[in-house]
Amino acid sequence: MSTLVEDVLRLILEELKYDRISLHSCILVNKTWCKMTVPILWKNPGQNLLNDNSKNLLFNIIILHLSNESRNFLKKQEIDLFKDIIESYKHPLLFNYISYWRYLNIHLLKSMIVSIKNIKNFDKTEIPIIRNEIFNLFINNNRNTKFLRLCFPQQFDYQLHRISGAEHCFSKLESFRCYANTNKYILEGLAGISKSIKKLIFDIMYSINSGIIKLIEAQNNLKEVHFIDHTINLRDESFSRPLEESLIKHANTIQYLRIDWKPNTEILSYLVNLISLDINLSLVRDINWNHLEKLSLPLLKFLRTQKVPSRILSNIIENTKGYLTEISILYEGINDKKLIPTIYHNCPNLKYLKLSLSVRNIIEFENLLNNCQLLNGLVVDIYDHIIKFDWDKLFKILSKSSPISLIKFKFSSNRIISLETLKLFFDNWKNRNPMFLHIIPMYCFTRAEQRKQKQQELQQLENLIKEYKVKEMIKRYYVDSHGSAFEDFEWIQRRSDAYIEF
Repeated sequence: MSTLVEDVLRLILEELKYDRISLHSCILVNKTWCKMTVPILWKNPGQNLLNDNSKNLLFNIIILHLSNESRNFLKKQEIDLFKDIIESYKHPLLFNYISYWRYLNIHLLKSMIVSIKNIKNFDKTEIPIIRNEIFNLFINNNRNTKFLRLCFPQQFDYQLHRISGAEHCFSKLESFRCYANTNKYILEGLAGISKSIKKLIFDIMYSINSGIIKLIEAQNNLKEVHFIDHTINLRDESFSRPLEESLIKHANTIQYLRIDWKPNTEILSYLVNLISLDINLSLVRDINWNHLEKLSLPLLKFLRTQKVPSRILSNIIENTKGYLTEISILYEGINDKKLIPTIYHNCPNLKYLKLSLSVRNIIEFENLLNNCQLLNGLVVDIYDHIIKFDWDKLFKILSKSSPISLIKFKFSSNRIISLETLKLFFDNWKNRNPMFLHIIPMYCFTRAEQRKQKQQELQQLENLIKEYKVKEMIKRYYVDSHGSAFEDFEWIQRRSDAYIEF
């Protein structure tokens, strides 16, 4: 096979890197295809969710890479990892699969070891010995291996950076994820050998970690930062200020930021090249937002917020330069009449929008549809605890004023959307392109008879949607009774089946 053909084939296979079924079929074509496909498959074996059986099979392949020295050491410790797998793997491995591994997810390795412990009844004291050999294998298997991504589980306290060879294999890290309860000395050690991290995800529980500050400050080209708060605590300034201030050094390079608290410093005003901003609050109290009122983010393309006052959102959107293509907002406050006009006056390139609607702003919503002609996907959240929302009016507006590009819809409500209302919407849509439709009923019942009633209503809803799918007015649909199967702007690929990135 010529070099040109191989290069083209390699590009094609790279495009399939998230489609493992197709990649597995490519292995069977011939020897050349197999050699080119295996490195792509094994770059990140844990990219999809694995069941216990898959983890067991993967772990068996891993331990078959252990050196004779390591095997003998385990035998001296009376640990027999190979007793049940030798018969299944009589022939030598065709590839050094570990050498292709680039995304090192320690959480995955830990879960495999725990699973093996339960299957083979290893003693608790034997698990650290097995873990040490596995970690040494990954770091010393091939001197040319340089991991691109690294992920630590909760309460990780293994001095991974002290293993011989760690300085080499972690020297080109591009992505790193850890929890706040990671041993700070591990993070400080990693800061000494990893200077090229571009994407950092920091999962916060109850406290910050000084080690993460040093790791952030050590980077040379940090582009993406996620501070994910897994609690519902209100964070005071003493908690958030050190994290926010650690980003100032990287003000010119950071383009993507998620922060799960109200910024307590003026860090956002420093991030002049920010493309994506995600402010995700779980609780709101009387807090001062004044330093965000004049925030200017001229290059912003993606805005996602929760529980940020609508007046602040309006000011942020007004101070962009028309590049916003995705907006996802669940907002608070009484000034919501200004928000929708602000969006359609300042976002001519808007393609995806998620927002809450009320009876007070539904007319302005029609103006948004008329002005945002590139809109492709719409997510509407309705929580009408006091005033009942007028779904008939919304659907009439959508049928009349939706731009031709708008074909993807999600409707989430704490009340039942009547079948008659939906039927009218579908009938009025018949001369348009087929839609992608998600219905997310957020109401819940506690009594058995109420749950039974809900199931009957959902079945009636699905039957109605199927009827219009047969008529080719609905291309794809999903009734998501849990509200968590898809990301905001996903209509096809379910989160549970999707590529897992860290």
